[in-house]
Amino acid sequence: MNTTLDAPRIARILQEGVRAQVYPGAAWAVGDAGGPVAGGAVGLLAPGPAPRSGDPSGDGPSGRPTRPDTLFDLASLTKVIAVWPVVGTLVEGGKLVLDAPLGSFWPEVAGRPLGDVTPLHLLTHTAGLPLRANLRALYGSDPQDVRDGVLREVLRRRPGEAVEYTDRAALVLGYLAEHLTGLPLARLAAGRVWEPLGMAETRFGPLPDPLAARCAPTEYDEETGAHLRGTVHDFSTRLLGGACGIAGTFSTAGDLGRFLRQVLDPVRPPFGPEWVAASLRVRTGELAPVRGLFWHLAPGTAVRDDIWVHYGFTGTGMWVSPSRGRWAVLLTNKLYFTRATGPVTAVRDAFREAAFAPL
Repeated sequence: MNTTLDAPRIARILQEGVRAQVYPGAAWAVGDAGGPVAGGAVGLLAPGPAPRSGDPSGDGPSGRPTRPDTLFDLASLTKVIAVWPVVGTLVEGGKLVLDAPLGSFWPEVAGRPLGDVTPLHLLTHTAGLPLRANLRALYGSDPQDVRDGVLREVLRRRPGEAVEYTDRAALVLGYLAEHLTGLPLARLAAGRVWEPLGMAETRFGPLPDPLAARCAPTEYDEETGAHLRGTVHDFSTRLLGGACGIAGTFSTAGDLGRFLRQVLDPVRPPFGPEWVAASLRVRTGELAPVRGLFWHLAPGTAVRDDIWVHYGFTGTGMWVSPSRGRWAVLLTNKLYFTRATGPVTAVRDAFREAAFAPL
C-alpha cells in the first residue's frame, strides 16, 4: 500500500465535523493487509466542562477527549462484523447453502411465507421482507413472541423482486445461525470470529460499568433521563436483550481494523477468500441499488472503483477495497446531537475520498 496517506487532511475533515456539531467526537483508522497505517481521534465523548483536577477519568463523559480506544455503539455494523462472518463460516463449513429455500431445511418456517426465501435473498436484501417496523407494537415485548412473529410474517414482495434494505434480514439470519448451531449469536460471533481475530474489545452489550465508562454516549433517553452509554441505541435490540442480528455490538477503531485486515487478506480462518470474493461483488443482477452480500458500493462510486461499505445509524462506517488493498474505519456518536443523516453523510463521503485517494 502507498503510505503517503494525507492523515492531516483526514484530521481536518473530522475536526470540522466536531466544530459543526455533527458529532461530539470521532475515532478513525486507515490501513492495509499489514495493519493500520494512520489513525487518531478528535473531539470529546460529550460536550461539557473538563474533568475535575485529580479526577482524570471523571464519573461521566463530559469534557473527556475521544481516544483511539474509545468504545462506540456500532449499530448496523453488527450485521457485518457478527452476522456476515458467522454465516460465512456456516457456508464454508458446508452447513448452509445460499440458494436453498429456508423451508427446505428449517422446519419452523416450512409452509410459511419465509419458507420460500433463501439466505442469498436475505444477504442481498431482496427477500421481500417487511421494512422498518416497531417490533413491540406488532408482536409484544416477549423475545420469543417477537421471534415467532418475525418468522411467520407475510412478505411485502416476492423474493428476488426488488432490493429493499431492512433490519429484518439480519435478524432472520441471526435466528437461522442459532437454529443451525444451537448457540446464541453472541457466542457464535465471539467464538468463531472475534476471538480468533484478536478483537478483544468487541462484544455485545449492555457493557459492564468499567467498559461503559470508555464508551461514547449516544441519544438522550427519556426513560433514564440520560444519554445512552454502554447500552445499545436500537430499541428493537434492547427489546431482545441487547444482542441480535440487527445491532448491539460495541467496539473500537483498532478492533475493526483487525476485522478488515482479515476481509482484505483472508488467508486464514475464521472465513476464507471464497466467502469474501462471493460477498464483495454485485449479487443483485440488474436490480438497483446494487448489493453484495450485506456490503454495498460506497455512495458516489461505481463497481470499477471497488470500494465496499456498511454504515451504522449511530454514525459509524467501515470501508474496504480489495483491488486498492486498503480499508478504513470511522466511528462517531452523531446521535448525541441528532438523528439527521445529512451532516454525517457529508463527513463520511469526505473521509472516504481522503482515505481512498488514488494510489
